[in-house]
Amino acid sequence: MKNRLTVRSYSKQSNSHSHTYHQLVLPIQGSIEIAITENTSTVYDGIISVGDCVVIKANNTHRFCADDQAKFIVADLIALPSNIENGQHTHFAISPSLQSFIQYVGVQLESQIDIEVEQLTLDLFQQLLQQQEFNHRTDSRIEKVIQLIQHDLSQSYSITQFAKTAYLSTTQFKKLFKQSTGLSSMQYVTKLRMEKAKALLIHTDTPIQIIAEQVGYNDLSAFSRRFSIHFNQAPSAFRKS
Repeated sequence: MKNRLTVRSYSKQSNSHSHTYHQLVLPIQGSIEIAITENTSTVYDGIISVGDCVVIKANNTHRFCADDQAKFIVADLIALPSNIENGQHTHFAISPSLQSFIQYVGVQLESQIDIEVEQLTLDLFQQLLQQQEFNHRTDSRIEKVIQLIQHDLSQSYSITQFAKTAYLSTTQFKKLFKQSTGLSSMQYVTKLRMEKAKALLIHTDTPIQIIAEQVGYNDLSAFSRRFSIHFNQAPSAFRKS
């Protein structure tokens, strides 16, 4: 057995088995119900969907069922990355960058790719896994707000809008969001905006004015001040460094 990535579909009929290697299941379309046991103890029993990853360690018995239309990236691994092996991370939310990558992998694996490209794809997948920060799935109402923010960082948001999206009062929303993320909703928005701006400055030649607009700042001076506070360096100086 060697490390590999595959695209798979499963049936509605529940199927139970185990194997001598580790396996990660990451949905790219639909969802899957998975139950995992180690000896006689239940390790995980639930539903995972797009944006999730579940870890099935070697020799753990698992059963699953899914709609025929659902698709998954399955990683068969001889060894797990140390951040997964050493932690208690059976089920976690994956980063937006890893989610985007596995969607790309799904397209590539369903077309003809050569052995070298396949190995490079696997190597990059493992590198992204090693960089994964582990966040257990948050309250579904807060997830809706996070998805709203991630979808378009150029928009102007308000706590009232977030609370309405989450079907919570503003007081309930602020408390639950802070419990889920460790940040206030506006701190979270700023964090994502600055991270996207940083990535655009590093990886593109997009003018700084346009980057500012793409991350929600129509005023370039306001963007520069916020970026400087966040990274201790002005955007123009950061790009040159």
